[in-house]
Amino acid sequence: MDILKHRYIYIWVSAVLFVVSLFLLIFSELNLWIDMTWWIQLEYDYTNSVDLDKVASELELKRKSLLSDNKEVINSVNVYSVTWEKTIAVVVWFHNISDDIKLDELKKTFKSQIFDIVKSQDNTVIEAKYINIGKTFGDYIKKTAYITLAIALVTISLYVAYAFSWIASWVSTYSFAVITILTLFHDIIISTWAFIFVSFFLPEFQIDTFFITALLTILGYSINDTIVVFDRIRSNLDKYVGKTWKNSKNLYEIINLSISETIVRSIYTSLTLFFVLLTIFIFWPESINWFILALLFGTIFGTYSSIFIASPLLYEANKNKTLSVYKKIEYNPDDKIVV
Repeated sequence: MDILKHRYIYIWVSAVLFVVSLFLLIFSELNLWIDMTWWIQLEYDYTNSVDLDKVASELELKRKSLLSDNKEVINSVNVYSVTWEKTIAVVVWFHNISDDIKLDELKKTFKSQIFDIVKSQDNTVIEAKYINIGKTFGDYIKKTAYITLAIALVTISLYVAYAFSWIASWVSTYSFAVITILTLFHDIIISTWAFIFVSFFLPEFQIDTFFITALLTILGYSINDTIVVFDRIRSNLDKYVGKTWKNSKNLYEIINLSISETIVRSIYTSLTLFFVLLTIFIFWPESINWFILALLFGTIFGTYSSIFIASPLLYEANKNKTLSVYKKIEYNPDDKIVV
């Protein structure tokens, strides 16, 4: 199996997909969940009855009519009833507005409209709860998410640098670490874009703290698959470098051999995980569907990068170096130092 033969195709396809994904992530509007956006939550107690469907349809019209600079300011509105209680809850998510004062005014305006709509259903309605989460809290959650992902990437790369510090002397330890962090970043960005692409058509799939947890899980799975391939490469380097010409292999042959020896294991393991996640996605509660969907994308792209991106990049980083065996300096107690 000659995976390296078409390495430039794999690398260029991934590079293009990565750049497009990064561009869309930066410039497209993200579908954020309640803990990463600016939102209000209201609860109303009533005595008689309230038609939830009618309230939701009227609020949807009000949502579209509330504009700032000719743009809609509300991401989405969720209306539901509290179980076993005569209480209706309304959660409203707002888009990013740089002017905090203007955002507060828009929240107050829509809050008043919500009350009027619910009041029209039942005159006994009273406001029982009002929660207003501002821009500061949402920014804190997003900043924490970025820092967490960055720490995970750096820590993993340092671990890889340490784990592969003893290998053939011509191989740079840092090449393993740098390639690992590049492939992991590749998996995160493309998986996130794929998730956001789905959310364009299915708004219920939103980015939240559970999504960040899914990304961290993807990092753990992807690095595990990459380490398996890299470890086999290390083992084969020790086995074939510096041997007699009949048993010796060059770097191209060693990496191809290592991929061939691990590809079946990687695919079978990934398929097992994929089918388990797919089953959960189909049959389990909808509340965790977006978490499982993120893991599905991470499994696909993580497996792909471990086989078709990490190993070819390792070859490109070291192909022009001369093969040699790492030699340890042995201490001879009979040697004397002449002064």
